[in-house]
Amino acid sequence: MPTSSAGILLYRLEEGAPPEVLIAHMGGPFWARKDAGAWSIPKGEYDPDEEGALDAALREFREELGVAAPDADYAELGTFAYSSGKRVTVFVSDGSGFALDGLAFGEFEMEWPPRSGRVQSFPEVDQVEWVRMDAARERLVKGQRPAIDALERHLADAQR
Repeated sequence: MPTSSAGILLYRLEEGAPPEVLIAHMGGPFWARKDAGAWSIPKGEYDPDEEGALDAALREFREELGVAAPDADYAELGTFAYSSGKRVTVFVSDGSGFALDGLAFGEFEMEWPPRSGRVQSFPEVDQVEWVRMDAARERLVKGQRPAIDALERHLADAQR
């Protein structure tokens, strides 16, 4: 059975500027010196038999960024499959006014360096930015890029 993940994709619309989305650079030594393909929406794994996707997405947002996601209405943008078979369900909301101050990134532990027997802690994400959707497409991991296309359609439909 494929792994299920859920995440929150916040966007903001400002007068006279293109839409922006909130993305996070993945933490840990593997991603440390990478930019293209090394960013993600705040998301994480969950068991669909135990938890709803939106509840999981809100939990993971809080765990990764150390703050609650905005108290807002969330629309399900879609479920996107990675080439590995992993599936991520993405929820979207207007995050205008969501400030990046006060973030406290969650941590994970792993053996590092490999086969050293030493366990170290690393932040789940090490940087968060508001970026234009074209930049997000380049920076996001490949499996999440279709979410940007879906968000563009979502915003266009909302303007009709």
